[in-house]
Amino acid sequence: MKKNKAATKKQTRKPVSQVALKGTVSAKPRKAELCHIAWNSIPVEELSSLLGRQLVVGQNVMLARVLLKKGCIVPEHSHPNEQLTYILAGALKFWIDGKTIVVNTGEVLTIPPNMPHKAEALEDTVDLDIFNPPRADWMNGTDAYLR
Repeated sequence: MKKNKAATKKQTRKPVSQVALKGTVSAKPRKAELCHIAWNSIPVEELSSLLGRQLVVGQNVMLARVLLKKGCIVPEHSHPNEQLTYILAGALKFWIDGKTIVVNTGEVLTIPPNMPHKAEALEDTVDLDIFNPPRADWMNGTDAYLR
């Protein structure tokens, strides 16, 4: 019985999110495509003993599920990407624009491009970060400030 090559190719194709986690995705814009992905199907990238993340990358936007254990510090950094941070569970304390802001479960923080910021997990926290455009440094593994 002959196998249909197109069907085989479609079945073995990796979701965009899994390719991004392995750092093999180019920072160039990709073709927009329909994907249905469960978070539990994406391996957690362990950046440290206190920090892990999962990525889903689209053509013009990136969604990151960031897992922070209490006491995790994200050092001060900035990036050209606009960022929205939504706290699903827990709390993050941010130092940003000369202010200290605590973002709790159910709250959102918008961070403009190129604005330096630092964060600390006040408790075990799960947050969703949305970036436009996608973070090239997160996709290609050159985000040394987190490792």
